[in-house]
Amino acid sequence: MIFIRSKISTLHAACLIGGALMLNSCGDQKRESANELDLSGNIQIDGSSTVYPITEAMAEEFRMVAPDVRVTVGVSGTGGGMKKFSRGEIDIVNASREINASEGELAKENNLRFVELPVAYDGLTVAVHPENDWVREITLAELKKIWEPSAQGTITHWNQIRPEWPNEEIHLYGPGVESGTYDYFTEAIVGESHSSRGDYTASEDDNVLVQGVSTDPNALGFFGFAYYEENQDKLRAVPVDDQNDSNGKGAVLPSRQTVKDGTYAPLSRPLFVYVNSSAAARPEVIEFVNFYLDNAAILSEEVGYIQMTEEQYQEQKEKFEEFVQQASQQ
Repeated sequence: MIFIRSKISTLHAACLIGGALMLNSCGDQKRESANELDLSGNIQIDGSSTVYPITEAMAEEFRMVAPDVRVTVGVSGTGGGMKKFSRGEIDIVNASREINASEGELAKENNLRFVELPVAYDGLTVAVHPENDWVREITLAELKKIWEPSAQGTITHWNQIRPEWPNEEIHLYGPGVESGTYDYFTEAIVGESHSSRGDYTASEDDNVLVQGVSTDPNALGFFGFAYYEENQDKLRAVPVDDQNDSNGKGAVLPSRQTVKDGTYAPLSRPLFVYVNSSAAARPEVIEFVNFYLDNAAILSEEVGYIQMTEEQYQEQKEKFEEFVQQASQQ
């Protein structure tokens, strides 16, 4: 099994352990250490496998400054996590897409208010085995032809996509239907969220998808950029052409720069955590979320995602502070 873990440099770790780091600075504007607040309690988090590496790294670092707070991070996919979150079963949900209407309605039925906090950017990566020497780039129309519902049982060989590609079976790998990555990809590529062919190898665990593509020369799969970057010695990312003739950029590889500047379109996206109002009234949750926003720039990069700007993180901190004040008045 391939796992992504935080790779914190000595300098970064020293900053984090010594106190919550304010964005990229390690000397100025430090908040009071969580240890000094004598915190305890449990924080329950679940949801997206894509956001998991950031939140798990954050939980590990937070344990160093608040050892009496137990932070549990599960992986049931954005959809699975949102169901638990909307029923009030967990405090925070990791999400690789925005909350949808039915989930929001369920939260309302359970008298649950929440705040949405973007924490990083990701680029959905289309990947093949390194021995695949024919797919040098792919268009959105070709991806749709492969993944749309009508392709099931019909589009089964590479040469059905382009005649010059080999007459070999395509073996597809992708997230399960509870995944926010699946929702985002199907909306961007097929044109309708939660709509695709069903005859592919599906998993809520991106490591399983990486393992599948990296051992099958006829495979094509998609997953978060961090999982590609961590395993790029055994995968090859495919440049995607959005076929927008007005910009003339052609096929674009996912990278930290192309995701951040938006040229890797339409497969660049924000990643989120959601916090419910009852959790936001507890001091250990307040401290953890502030710690998360203070350190998301560093840790998102450390585990392979793309940081937002300092101004964007400050906006999220102000939004969360306002939400906490409202939660305390309930």
